[in-house]
Amino acid sequence: MENAWLALGANLGDPEAQLEEAIGHLQAHPQINVTKRSKIIISPPWGKKDQNDFHNMVIEVETDLKPIALLLECLAIEDKMGRERFEVWGPRVIDIDMIAFYRYEIKTTRLTLPHPYAHSRDFVLDPLREIAPEVADWVVEVANKPR
Repeated sequence: MENAWLALGANLGDPEAQLEEAIGHLQAHPQINVTKRSKIIISPPWGKKDQNDFHNMVIEVETDLKPIALLLECLAIEDKMGRERFEVWGPRVIDIDMIAFYRYEIKTTRLTLPHPYAHSRDFVLDPLREIAPEVADWVVEVANKPR
């Protein structure tokens, strides 16, 4: 089993209930175990500013899924919960982003790890620091490496 860190966010409907529902779906998967969770923080929207504030949190999971399989499970949960993708950084009922998976550095057309924007988003880094400060430091370190 390896650890992964997922950022969850919502700003439509009942965001706190939707975060809990997403965690429930993840926990119900036989190959995913939620082991840590940050507190929920409320932050202004990022990217597209004319929308409701977001409720954000980070969770740690243990899984024996491979990174792409975990990504596909997260996308399936978003779909099941009614996520619609009309605009980049637009409002959403749920968003589940994989921030890091163990210490893998991956860059494919489907998945980049660590998450390419995590290092610049306090609404991701602050909850990540709460539950896994060493992972937050690693995410920033990778982002600042010369390429």
